[in-house]
Amino acid sequence: MSADRYVGRMTSSHPLVEAANLGECWLAVSRLILDEGVDSLYDDQPIKEISRLTLSAASTDPSDPIIDRHGDPAWLQWMHANFFDHADVAELGNAASYATRLFDYGRTGRNQIQWVIDRLTADPNCKSACITTFMPLTDTSYIPCVSLLDFWIRDGAVDLVVFAHSLDFGKKAYGNLVELALLQAQVADGLARPTGMLTIHVKSAHVYEPEYAYMRGLVDAARPAGDLAATR
Repeated sequence: MSADRYVGRMTSSHPLVEAANLGECWLAVSRLILDEGVDSLYDDQPIKEISRLTLSAASTDPSDPIIDRHGDPAWLQWMHANFFDHADVAELGNAASYATRLFDYGRTGRNQIQWVIDRLTADPNCKSACITTFMPLTDTSYIPCVSLLDFWIRDGAVDLVVFAHSLDFGKKAYGNLVELALLQAQVADGLARPTGMLTIHVKSAHVYEPEYAYMRGLVDAARPAGDLAATR
């Protein structure tokens, strides 16, 4: 999908963003939130919010030039550690990292990513290679934003469909996109297949008030530079 085929549209119930790559998804969703989002609260902090949003990236290369240029390197490093370092996350009240949830579920040694690879190896037509990060017996205060990852093979490539209860597009979501793309690539490598599309269903896509001005400047500056195609 080329940049000029970017689609962003609002309906009464299901906003949709489709873009060529991860960076375009990030900026396109951010623009949609700033332009069309409603005022709301998250943990008593003011946000602008789009509800029930679906975003889809045709290319899932984790080395995205837009994110590399505009993302915060320290935040990207923090998010990568969350997804691949088994240490508990101090900033989240010492909650289990995504790495623990994915590669050592329930601290039982269960590697869910390997389970997905094995399941799709045994049956490439499988529609239920679906895993969760939610650990309800121990997740009492922190609930992971990304809770469901569903892998399947479409047209010979490995697609990933994700559900997230909320994503912060002003500060964090680009890091989530990169790490989900890395997980998708890991499964694809395990199956000796290319990666396909990444689709994320987000209940609450939002930007926090302190990031309004920064994100407005970023998306407005990116458009003439070709980073963000026009909405239609």
